Amino acid sequence: MLSPALFDAVFNQSPIGHSLLSPAPDATILAVNDAFLKASGRTREELVGVSLFDAFPRNPDDPADTGETVLRRSLARVLATGQPDRLPAQRYPIPVVLPNGETGFEERFWSAVSTPVFDADGGILCIAHTTIDVTEQVRSEAALRESEARYRALTNATADVVYRMSADWSQLRQLDGRGYLKDTSAASRYWVDEYIPPEDQDRIHDAIDAAIRAKSTFELEHRVHRLDGSVGWTYSRAVPMLDARGEIEEWIGAASDITERKLAEEKLRESDRRKDEFLAMLAHELRNPLAPIGAAAALLQRARLDEGLVRKTSDIIGRQVGHMTELIDDLLDVSRVTRGQVELDEAALDMRAIVADAVEQVMPLVRTRRQQLDVDVPAQSMPVMGDAKRLVQILANLLNNAAKYTQEGGRLRLAAKVLGNEVAVDVVDNGIGMAPELVARAFDLFAQAERTSDRASGGLGLGLALVRSLVELHGGTVACESAGPGRGSRFTVTLPLLADAAGPDVPRDGAHVVARESSLTIMVVDDNVDAAETLGLLLEASGHRVSIEHDPQRALERARTEAPQVCLLDIGLPGMDGYELARRLRAQPATRHAFLVAITGYGQDSDRRLAAEAGFDKHLVKPIDLESLQNALASRPT
Repeated sequence: MLSPALFDAVFNQSPIGHSLLSPAPDATILAVNDAFLKASGRTREELVGVSLFDAFPRNPDDPADTGETVLRRSLARVLATGQPDRLPAQRYPIPVVLPNGETGFEERFWSAVSTPVFDADGGILCIAHTTIDVTEQVRSEAALRESEARYRALTNATADVVYRMSADWSQLRQLDGRGYLKDTSAASRYWVDEYIPPEDQDRIHDAIDAAIRAKSTFELEHRVHRLDGSVGWTYSRAVPMLDARGEIEEWIGAASDITERKLAEEKLRESDRRKDEFLAMLAHELRNPLAPIGAAAALLQRARLDEGLVRKTSDIIGRQVGHMTELIDDLLDVSRVTRGQVELDEAALDMRAIVADAVEQVMPLVRTRRQQLDVDVPAQSMPVMGDAKRLVQILANLLNNAAKYTQEGGRLRLAAKVLGNEVAVDVVDNGIGMAPELVARAFDLFAQAERTSDRASGGLGLGLALVRSLVELHGGTVACESAGPGRGSRFTVTLPLLADAAGPDVPRDGAHVVARESSLTIMVVDDNVDAAETLGLLLEASGHRVSIEHDPQRALERARTEAPQVCLLDIGLPGMDGYELARRLRAQPATRHAFLVAITGYGQDSDRRLAAEAGFDKHLVKPIDLESLQNALASRPT
């Protein structure tokens, strides 16, 4: 028979905490072993003879502390049934002395088994209470559960495909938020030929082989077949998971749909390509007029030219300068519109008058190309609200395009009508037409530069982009259609019909020429000697008396004595700009009421406002054509 000393040694030297409790409700501690003392941080003298619940009371400030209640019930079950009772990991905070000397409670978790010990008569002699501190285990499990919850939330929230791959990538498992397989049949085809287009297969396999050999992250953008049959783009990234030997156990990866980003990048590249082509075309178009202008200038420098040759040479220069002016005006217009710097001078207008002005502008080109232009407008008014000049520009651009891209002798048609609450204007031609891909981007900036391979029709391809912007500023829409190359085109502009507007008073810009003034005294101020002299000669040829100054201070002094009726002032003058010169001319009595015209290379709306604020009556953009100048002078108040 084993001696009591052996049992005592086993009890005291066990690495698991043991205590013996009295079989009474207060559960007095009869004995404890060293492991129990170590786990509880107490001494034997503090515990033996003391109620377990006095030694380890509940925390009165913690409503969630139910450890004492649960333990009392467990001990009661042992006494009632005579059977052991097990408690799983139970939260039971214990009092400890804090670093500041005060007593506080430290959260602990315990696993406990309470076993009855019987005497010779079968009565319960005591309760053997075994405890194990499982605090760290519980905390680790909680951290693991929290990590798994975050993983599930992240996986469920992401739009990416999350997957696990075997070490050699031969098998793939697509995962849901719980780490379970989903749609395994589809996932197994992730790489085999139904998912990856053939042209990307070799590149993907090369990248996979390289990642496996280097045990490094796999990362690649590639094309994929989508469920709707289209081809999209995905960004795939997989990280190798290594075992204890440093070998790849599996891969964890994700695939993101980057189709929209790829399309945006492609669109940006296409835009850059068109911009580069446009800049090359711009240089070509601006360089072309310089050759005849240069040749004409050299010809004029020769002596004894007859009047016919001088006139012919002047006509050449005038045409080429006009061409360059149109190109620059188009550029400035597009710039102003795209930056939202165009302000409409809106009024109630009759669309019939707009059509008439636009047709008047395009007729010289139509006649030159011996084309037929049919115009169909209703007898009744078609009232709209808009800027007359800009609406004429819209239709004139469309008609010019139709004439340029229609063969000589071809037919054009403009038809306007009221449809419901809209006014619709169709411009139709039987010209070169457009391929479907060109129709789709006809109104894009720079797109029209590709319309003919030989650029024979000229232009920079800005007209239709400008048309769309101006139409949209008026609250309308513009569309185009073509049956294909060689089958003509149709452009349709729709504008809101102006309700309750009967017989609007429609301005007709360019429809008539104001009678010219008689001879005027004019001062030209420009530090560009050639520009000033040329403008002076032009004015003198028109019957005016002209004085020229290149320095603004001298011009101011001369104006005091000569009192010119009109002052044509360059803005970029040395020492004193044209704005300041205008203000000073307005301040002195001799020129207080003079007609001031700004002559400048800057034509933005902001430049016009600055000119008006400085006291100018008119603002003309270089190069100045004779008709614009004459109209400006004719508008001078008498």
